[in-house]
Amino acid sequence: MPAACGTRAAVMAARCVGLARRGLPALALRLRPAPRRLCTAAKQKDEDAAPAEHKAPPPAAEKPALEEQLRLEEQLRATTEKYKRALADAENLRQRSHKLVEEAKLYGIQAFCKDLLEVADVLEKATRCVPREELRDDNPHLKSLYEGLVMTQLQIQKVFSKHGLRRLDPLGAKFDPYEHEALFHAPAEGRPPGTVALVSKAGYKLHGRTLRPALVGVVKAA
Repeated sequence: MPAACGTRAAVMAARCVGLARRGLPALALRLRPAPRRLCTAAKQKDEDAAPAEHKAPPPAAEKPALEEQLRLEEQLRATTEKYKRALADAENLRQRSHKLVEEAKLYGIQAFCKDLLEVADVLEKATRCVPREELRDDNPHLKSLYEGLVMTQLQIQKVFSKHGLRRLDPLGAKFDPYEHEALFHAPAEGRPPGTVALVSKAGYKLHGRTLRPALVGVVKAA
């Protein structure tokens, strides 16, 4: 019985040795590629790091490019500023030109209006010179002449108003140096100082601008 047990143990040992011999080559093949993969990974890591080192330019090469960029940016800012100023100048010129054109439309007839004012003054003096007591039915010629003068005077004032020419008759108003021209100063009973007591010649304004100041006498304190 002990001999049989020994024989069995010897057989099992022989089998284990055979299995071990057959498994060693396979195990060797499994363990052999690991160092290769490790070397390959290390080599690939070195290759990846090498282009990164080549990609980073040296500081000496970056400096001229940075200076060129700063110069171009400064040139761009200067050109933009000049462009904005040119636009502003063009807009100001356009506005001034438009204003001059509008003023020419409004005040282009200024010289012509001044000449017509003399005609209006003559008509006014002619109507004032006619005695009211002479305007009777037994004097039809004088009456018709007077009525014609009055109608002409009214018509010329309508034409003046149509073209923006307004008459200034400041009797009793406060003296305004922009619209009135004082011929004299005199005390006047019942009138406050600084007011217009007499209008020697009516004034006119063209579209709000004084074309001819009214010639007046101003009240002063007694």
